[in-house]
Amino acid sequence: MRDGYEVARANNMISYARRHTRLANLIKPARRMLYRRCLRCHARLGLKNCVLPHAIRALDPEAGLAGRVFTMQGRPDPDCSVHESILRWTEFLSVAPEGHVLICQPQDHNLALMGELSAETLHLRGIRGYIVDGGCRDNAFIRKLNFPVFARFQTPRDIAGAWTLESFGQPIEIEGVQIRTGDFVLADIDGIVVIPEEQAESVIGEVHQVMNTESLVRKAILNGVSPKEAYLRYGKF
Repeated sequence: MRDGYEVARANNMISYARRHTRLANLIKPARRMLYRRCLRCHARLGLKNCVLPHAIRALDPEAGLAGRVFTMQGRPDPDCSVHESILRWTEFLSVAPEGHVLICQPQDHNLALMGELSAETLHLRGIRGYIVDGGCRDNAFIRKLNFPVFARFQTPRDIAGAWTLESFGQPIEIEGVQIRTGDFVLADIDGIVVIPEEQAESVIGEVHQVMNTESLVRKAILNGVSPKEAYLRYGKF
């Protein structure tokens, strides 16, 4: 029953993603700049407890990632068979909704929760990227694939016969940060910010305004205005 419910929920998320494109269109202009402003401005925009641990880093420092979240969670399970581990993992790969960023809470800091075949599969299926509070293997291949992956560490240890998927599409938590399917995530070399679904559009709109004001500050300084005067004039720096 649980598996059937989760598959149905995942299918609903696929339809949801295809219907909701407004935020994706909003972030297309100046995307890299937008990452940095959201990452820097989360506190002044009223977002609390929204930054993931700094130990979770991009495999490729040039990688940037933005999109709606689809969650998954699992746990170490030394009693599960290799078949059971891989079956549950491939079920997740099969239903992960196109256009989303996957965030995994594996409740484990020993195993690799991403590898080359999984990354290539997700990339092919239109997944924007993958964030895991755990390990990753086949890192050189994944970097060449140009599929954004953010992980806590690198290891060759596989999950087969050692870890099982518990749920997908359900709320998860990473070091006090609450994450739900449908939330919005921005990530790059400066860090990872999770924006609650109900705040995402207003926050990103506010960041666009900050970017426009900062452009005026920059122009003023380049024209000889002192940084202090520019800050006082525009209220941003």
